[in-house]
Amino acid sequence: MKFGETFTEYLHGDQERFLDKCSHVEYKRLKKVLKSCRTCKGLHDSACKTEQQWDEGKDISESQLCQCQSSCQLCDHMFFSELMKEASDIAGCFSSRARHLLHLHVASGMQRYVLRIRQCFKNDQQAIIEEGRVLIEYIIMNAIAIRKILKKYDKVHKSVNGKNFKSKMRAEHTELLQSPWLIELGAFYLNFNGLNCGASSEFSGHFSFDFNASRPVMTLALPSSIKLEYDLTCAVCLDLVFNPYALSCGHLFCKLCACSAASVMVFEGLKSASPDSKCPICREAGVYAKAVHMLELDLLVKRRFKEYWKERLIAERAEMVKQSKEYWDLQTIYAVGY
Repeated sequence: MKFGETFTEYLHGDQERFLDKCSHVEYKRLKKVLKSCRTCKGLHDSACKTEQQWDEGKDISESQLCQCQSSCQLCDHMFFSELMKEASDIAGCFSSRARHLLHLHVASGMQRYVLRIRQCFKNDQQAIIEEGRVLIEYIIMNAIAIRKILKKYDKVHKSVNGKNFKSKMRAEHTELLQSPWLIELGAFYLNFNGLNCGASSEFSGHFSFDFNASRPVMTLALPSSIKLEYDLTCAVCLDLVFNPYALSCGHLFCKLCACSAASVMVFEGLKSASPDSKCPICREAGVYAKAVHMLELDLLVKRRFKEYWKERLIAERAEMVKQSKEYWDLQTIYAVGY
């Protein structure tokens, strides 16, 4: 079965009721543009009208479409602007839904107490697992659709614009399969699978966690035997991440290491970092304010490597106490004068 048919079947599957307000890649519509793209001539006068029809979602005749064998501004504008908007909407929907789902699983304080009482009357565990499965399938299918349509674009136009667009997506943090929330969902499934809580074997099998390799990695298995590896090594301490945070650029660090890189106290947290503070890896500024606390990944490390997790916890607490003491000693000197 061709991917277009598989994607159409997916869009009309059981996930429709879960993702009724989420965006999807307009795969058939974008493919129709490429299918009609032949030789570019006499289209600049009708460019404005064509773009208006595109925005209104109307069908565009073959004579109105860009027909070029190399990239042109008209086709690029319609194709890439639409695809970037769809990718941004998909990434936003996925992040918000995954954040809400995982917050229910690792809730703390009063909310955790309320959820425990609720579970006495209604078991939501299976519903949480099913929604997680739907979200993983959602992000994988749309990511594959984007990759295939960009590959098709380069083939039709004999260009590298599609490949360059992938780089632009990574730079703007809309690369779907690099989302930290996908790593969190993978850890979520591995945590459930480790507790024998009835997690779907189909989707827990998509993820694996290997600490015995030369570097700790989480692997995501995609269709067509494609595998993506997520490096779980902190680039500062060069060890398995502990109490991990994902910066908005996508790089993972231990909280202690990230605070050190941002020149803030551990007890102050990453949100207190200066907007000028840069990621130690990519040197991008302003990446600390929206850092994601990877609670599921931390729980996975805690359950799989208890002794290591305890050692790192003791070390982090000792450093936090040391920094707090130094901070308040300094405040006392400023207040008293000696």
